[in-house]
Amino acid sequence: MLEEVERWLSRRSWSAADRPVDRLVTAKQGATVSVVLPALNEEATVGQIVTVIRRELMSGPLPLVDELVVIDSGSTDRTGEVAAAAGARVVHRDAILPGIPAVPGKGEVLWRSLMVTRGDIVCFVDADLREFSPDFVSGIVGPLLTEPDVQFVKAMYDRPLGDVAGQGGRVTELVARPLLNLHWPQLAGFVQPLGGEYAARRSLLERLPFPVGYGVELGLLVDALHTVGLDALAQVDVGERRHRHQDGQALGRMAAAIYRTAQLRLSRGHLVRPSLTQFERGSDGFVPRTHAVDTEERPPMREIGEYAARRAA
Repeated sequence: MLEEVERWLSRRSWSAADRPVDRLVTAKQGATVSVVLPALNEEATVGQIVTVIRRELMSGPLPLVDELVVIDSGSTDRTGEVAAAAGARVVHRDAILPGIPAVPGKGEVLWRSLMVTRGDIVCFVDADLREFSPDFVSGIVGPLLTEPDVQFVKAMYDRPLGDVAGQGGRVTELVARPLLNLHWPQLAGFVQPLGGEYAARRSLLERLPFPVGYGVELGLLVDALHTVGLDALAQVDVGERRHRHQDGQALGRMAAAIYRTAQLRLSRGHLVRPSLTQFERGSDGFVPRTHAVDTEERPPMREIGEYAARRAA
C-alpha cells in the first residue's frame, strides 16, 4: 500500500460513533441535507428505512436530515405507495427532466435525483437494506458537516452472505478491488468502493459525470479522486450491511459494467465490446443470452439547462 494511502487511512477513516447526532445537528450551521433512496421493487424494505430516517433524523425542532426523497425507477410492486405511506416524498424517474428520455439503471436515477433535491449535502442510500440503522446516514454525513476539507464520504461495513461473515461483496473483491489497486492505487484504502451508501457535497456531485448503470459507484469514486484529490475523500464504519443478494449471472453483468466504466476512464480511445454473453441451461442444453453492458454516461448536472435555470431562480 502506498504511504500516502496509509496516511489517508489514519486521517480520513472514522467510526459513526465518533460523531453523535446531537453534535452534527449543532455543526450544521445552516447547511441542508437531502437523503435519496433509489428504488426498484423494494416494497419489502423501503418503508422501514424511511420510517427509521424520519423518526431518528428528521424529528424535533433541529433535524439532521431536511429532505427525504425516494426515486422510483419503474417499480411494478407497491414500492412507491409504501414509501409515501412511511413519509417519504416519492418521485418517479420519468417525471424528472422529461425532455431527456430515461434509460434503465441505478446511475440514471441518482443523476436525476440532483434535479429534485435541494440539500447542500446529498446522501445516497440503497433501498434494499434490512435491519437498517440511522448510522448509515448520520455516519457518512458527519464528516461533511465537521470537516470543511472533506467532499465525498463512503460507508464501510461488514457484508455477510447469509449467515457467513465477510463473504458478501463478491464483485468488489473479484473485480473492483483489483482494478482500483492496479490502476488507481490511491483508492486502495476504501473498504467498500462499490457500496451504495455515500454522501457528497452537491457542489462536487454536480460537476461529475454519472455512469447510468452499475458502474456509477466506481465511476463517481474515481472521478471524485481526480476532481478534488484523495484528502477530500473519506470513509466511515457504520457496522454491518444486510441486504438482498443477487444471483451469479446478475453479478456477472454488474462486473462487466464496472469493468467497462473503469476502461472508459483509463482510455477514451479504443473501447472493449460493450456486451456480455452468459449461458443458461435449457431443455436442449446451454442457451446463450447476450446482454448489453451499460455504455452511456450522463454529463455533469451543472451542464443541463433545466438545472442551471433552477439554480438561478
